[in-house]
Amino acid sequence: MKGIYPSKEFVLSANVRDPAIYSRASENWIEFWEDFARELEWFEPWYSFLDDSRAPFYRFFVGGKINACYNCVDRHAEKKNKAAIIWEGENGESRIITYYQLYREVNALSSALKELGVKQGSKVALYLPNLAEAVIAMLACARIGATHIYIFEGFSAKSAAYRLKDSRAEFLITADGYFRRGRLINLKEKADEACDEYGKIKKVIVVRRAKNEVSMVEDRDHWYHDLLSKKNTSPEVLDSNHPLFIMYTSGSTAEPKGIVHSTGGYLVHVYATSKMVLDLKPDDIIWTTASLGWITGHSYGVYGPLAVGATTLLYEGAPDHPDICRIFDIIEKYGVTVFYTVPTLARMINGCDISGYDLSSLRLIGSVGEPIDPETWSWLYGELGRKKIPLVNTWWQTETGGHVLSQIPALTPMKPASVGKALPGIEVDIIDDGGKKVKPFEIGNLVIKKPFPGIMLEINGDTSSYIKFYWTKYGKRVYFTGDSAYMDDEGHIWIVGRVDDVINISGHRVSLIELEHAVMEIPDIREVAAVGLPDRVKGSAIALFVVSSNPGKEVAEKITEKIERDIGKIAHPALIVFTPELPRAGGKILRRAIYEAVVNKKVSSVVSNPDSVEKLTKLKPSDRGVIVIQQ
Repeated sequence: MKGIYPSKEFVLSANVRDPAIYSRASENWIEFWEDFARELEWFEPWYSFLDDSRAPFYRFFVGGKINACYNCVDRHAEKKNKAAIIWEGENGESRIITYYQLYREVNALSSALKELGVKQGSKVALYLPNLAEAVIAMLACARIGATHIYIFEGFSAKSAAYRLKDSRAEFLITADGYFRRGRLINLKEKADEACDEYGKIKKVIVVRRAKNEVSMVEDRDHWYHDLLSKKNTSPEVLDSNHPLFIMYTSGSTAEPKGIVHSTGGYLVHVYATSKMVLDLKPDDIIWTTASLGWITGHSYGVYGPLAVGATTLLYEGAPDHPDICRIFDIIEKYGVTVFYTVPTLARMINGCDISGYDLSSLRLIGSVGEPIDPETWSWLYGELGRKKIPLVNTWWQTETGGHVLSQIPALTPMKPASVGKALPGIEVDIIDDGGKKVKPFEIGNLVIKKPFPGIMLEINGDTSSYIKFYWTKYGKRVYFTGDSAYMDDEGHIWIVGRVDDVINISGHRVSLIELEHAVMEIPDIREVAAVGLPDRVKGSAIALFVVSSNPGKEVAEKITEKIERDIGKIAHPALIVFTPELPRAGGKILRRAIYEAVVNKKVSSVVSNPDSVEKLTKLKPSDRGVIVIQQ
């Protein structure tokens, strides 16, 4: 497959345009990462790049002293007219905060937190929507050395309580409410339920966003705006491996895992990849469409862009409200230059006629979060990008902290749906279950062959699971990603999906991703998730969970015909369920949550829309045929 290159104009102005970066990183990967680290400001230098004596508990920039807030805020504070944050609410309200104003507001909240008893090492949970105050809260925690735990605002009280308990949080910052698809959501009510279930939150700070009436617990609850102080707080001098935040995964286990990220190594990684992959410069406006409650929002909505000194855009509401053109209104309104989004959202908005919008400010598009299908890739590149600007398709995980595989836009040719190659300073491979390298175009297990600065420190409070899930299959120095992939003869990689996304039917291996791609080509289909359900005879049976504009037998027949024609009769679906929505977390559709609901009657605590799962618990694993679940 022939690669597509960006324009010469883009290449000439790119941050990274010398192909020697790959060989330089390969020959001396320590120097490669240390050069990026030196672009940040350290209070004390590190004496060792890597301590691997306790592998797989790797520690980077050992002995170095740093503060993430100082690097994201203080060193840019003299830019009094430079926007750090642009915020737009679902109802059209907007707010611009300069780096100087951000410095003042972070200081004000830092002082307030200290007066409430928050100190270095404290755990502060943030149960907040995409608000400017949420970014301020993250940075204020980082400033004083408190570890923050961000809880996605769409999670239920039960899910929030799990994260409070597992992280042992002592303090909580939340909001009265927020707006989503025109509805006012009472977030404080959910926060109170979570606090009651957990029982160990000392203080709650409430941001007044929606101005809805809420109950305040005396001596525990405080209004955000009443607490703010005019005092300045010096940034704490923190060890490079001080825990910056805990981010809960939504992936391969029934209960979420608390991934702990460092301060120094993590910041170096997201700073470096923001410059290499997203080509971020201080004059850029980046819109990372993910919620701050997910790792993408942390790494490329806050810490990476602000460390570079760029402007980050936050949007509060649903991206298709009041219509699917809202995205383009916002890009045009603020002159967004870098648009980083998920394939699901791209499929949602590609019905908008963009011909009437001035999108000329865009100079780079990024995809993240799930394997992208060639059709969506082509729309993003051809229509939104006008076949003129690079589309970087990135692969990484909550556990890796930042990008691992991607194109470097000025250097790596684009191939539809490929995630490019391993970035400089990172070494990956695709191997079989026995550890042998697979041939080109053969599907195998994606592994990372040595650690890098952004990789997680550990799983919070669970040493055995950290080793079991990531460092057992191939030993303590090879990271098992859990994803399957293949590589072409030029070294470009395509992600197939999770290793368990391949099911065995009567001895035949069928890819769930391949099934979904085939079904998505049918015009009536909006979304689909393929799941393997237990079958007494065949071992596994294919079940398709479909969101369609025309649910029923007619579309089910189209689906069956398409699969048998494109893949074969072995992939004939035993069950097709039409449902109003699919369970998701961070934009990703969660097949595991569907399986748990149908087979084990469990509502996963990682799902951001639990109502979608409740309906599926009524199904039986033995159900066959076509079922339509009503709204």
